[in-house]
Amino acid sequence: MASKNLGRVTLAALPFVLALLVDLTLYAAVADRLPDRPAVHFDAGGSPDGHLGSTAYLLCALSSLLVLGGLWAFIAVKGRLHGRAHRWLIGGGFAVAAFLGYLLIAVLLVNVDVPDGGSPEGFPLRHIAAALGAAALAGALGLLLSRLAPVPEDPRGPDSAARERIVLADGEVAAWGRGIVAWWAPVAAVALLAAGAAVGREQSWFIGAPLMLLALVTGTFCRPHVTVDRRGLTVSGLLPRPRVRVPLERMEAADSRPVSALAEYGGWGYRIRPERSGVITRSGEAIVVSLTSGREFAVTVGDSATGAALLNTLLDGQRAGR
Repeated sequence: MASKNLGRVTLAALPFVLALLVDLTLYAAVADRLPDRPAVHFDAGGSPDGHLGSTAYLLCALSSLLVLGGLWAFIAVKGRLHGRAHRWLIGGGFAVAAFLGYLLIAVLLVNVDVPDGGSPEGFPLRHIAAALGAAALAGALGLLLSRLAPVPEDPRGPDSAARERIVLADGEVAAWGRGIVAWWAPVAAVALLAAGAAVGREQSWFIGAPLMLLALVTGTFCRPHVTVDRRGLTVSGLLPRPRVRVPLERMEAADSRPVSALAEYGGWGYRIRPERSGVITRSGEAIVVSLTSGREFAVTVGDSATGAALLNTLLDGQRAGR
């Protein structure tokens, strides 16, 4: 691993490792004073309503911090985050580790000296406020420390003059379109529809109805379509609305490059992240547009090089007044 990547991984994983060490140290100190099945879940009023064996609790705490630490380290190296986005990633990691670490400590403390088979009186809600305060302080510390690690290079493509174009004759009009297979969209739509119906029937239709509406919207994007023309870049579903359109006026340039759905955008679907957003249906080649605001918009699609080249040609024409 290159030294610059080692620094990023170390800084991204550091808060989770520290939280893990503190929690393990406290657990070792009070293990003989904990009940066989400590309370680990509390209702909105702070009353215990769930218990786990001590070993199971320890494994859950370990796995949650280790998985989160590994995820943050992976994104720090593979996420192509730079500048402010990279600093917010590090600060966010410190905040998440502090919030979760404090809650794990608080759960242990309320179970100290509780007899076997018993439950603590409750989980004081002041611990939630304290966890948020710890997260805010740790996040600020993370933002400061993020300046110590080498900042990843800007992943944007070459200078505008070096980007590919499609040659068009004077007066010639061109457009490009391509469909995308989003296999997860129908699965997500069915899951949301079932969840909405279940919540509406068992709890409240005030909550269930929005989930069902979201399921319908998701279902219209089972096979989204990407279009590049004189209006800009458009991503639409099976229906005219909703759609996502980025007009030429908001663009600086376009590139074709591979993106990672998880590392760069944190998942699939319509994603919004610091300094970037996009319609991400998979990892792979994508049209990545540099916007005049300094942000990026990406859409994963096949033959992205052709779409990006046509966008650059249309941008040249707009700037030339054609």
